[in-house]
Amino acid sequence: MSKILIIEDDAAIAELEKDYLELSDFEVAIESDGSSGAAHALDEDFDLILLDLMLPGMDGFEICKYIREKKDTPILMVSAKKDDIDKIRGLGLGADDYITKPFSPSELIARVKAHLARYKRLTSSGTQENDVIEIRGLKIDKTARRVYINGVEKSFTTKEFDLLTFLASNPNHVYSKEELFKEIWEMESVGDIATVTVHIKKIREKIEESTSKPQYIETIWGVGYRFKV
Repeated sequence: MSKILIIEDDAAIAELEKDYLELSDFEVAIESDGSSGAAHALDEDFDLILLDLMLPGMDGFEICKYIREKKDTPILMVSAKKDDIDKIRGLGLGADDYITKPFSPSELIARVKAHLARYKRLTSSGTQENDVIEIRGLKIDKTARRVYINGVEKSFTTKEFDLLTFLASNPNHVYSKEELFKEIWEMESVGDIATVTVHIKKIREKIEESTSKPQYIETIWGVGYRFKV
């Protein structure tokens, strides 16, 4: 049974989310304070964290950054704010997805299941020899989920790694933002194009010598992105 941590200071919303998740056979814990929620997230092994933005003690942005420095547990941010700047900031700090209140129970469960399925599938490997992609100083160890540039390891979030690996595994193919969102996040793109854009930006900052003249991930204007070989 997958374990979900809800960090939400609105008791009614937290209990409602808990009920929906438990009906789908998830084990759920709730924290209403930011500081205690961050501590609980590190003290116990959760499969996914449902993180509200506006919290007492520590806000969701601080918690996301704090958790991401220690663990790669999928983080689904939840907020009543609809501003793209909050979404971009959250994703930039390492969140895997962003859902805006109010949302339907089916949307919540679908997103949670999609993130859990992908995370578990990509972190469980039965291969004896590591599957590695090496291109012009970039090394992607798909088995160990580690990335190196000229021998120096770079830290990647779950979705950053998934997106880079997908593009590098399909070189010279141009993908639209919609196609990448559907492939990596396993759901149709509904106003979430910023998710792909922010992740590409963060990846470039880690692997490109010059983000203005990328040698790995090219922008094909008006179409999408291509991993150049």
